[in-house]
Amino acid sequence: MTAQAAAAIVMVVAFLQLTAILIEDYDDAIAFFTHALGFEQVEDSPARTNDGRPKRWVVVRPPGAQTGILLARADGEHQVAGIGNQHAGRVGFFLHVEDFDFSYRRMQAAGVEVLGEPRTERYGRVVVFRDVAGNRWDLLGNPASTT
Repeated sequence: MTAQAAAAIVMVVAFLQLTAILIEDYDDAIAFFTHALGFEQVEDSPARTNDGRPKRWVVVRPPGAQTGILLARADGEHQVAGIGNQHAGRVGFFLHVEDFDFSYRRMQAAGVEVLGEPRTERYGRVVVFRDVAGNRWDLLGNPASTT
């Protein structure tokens, strides 16, 4: 076996398929992600909790992305306490867009809570915003994009 063939055997394709965001209401969260951020809704299927109660399996993602966000309705006091605070007040999600100006204007028109003004950093344009649950996100654009 050649070294190249051996490398091909051990090479495994992997990617992060889903991350979850605790939410209060499925439909409000779907509306936020699809209308305010322009995500696509990939799935909305009936499901059951571990103890058999009904829930929904709702996944959204940016157009063309492989990684999705599971919109997980909080179940119980502990999970409810985590809504909007999944990263202890820090920015925990980073949405990179090709057209910062368009995305920023879209979010403003949709009433998204923006924290501060857009600024330019060495890595590009950035502004912090909150999602429907209250989690902080960075909207990131390329360095050449301006508002």
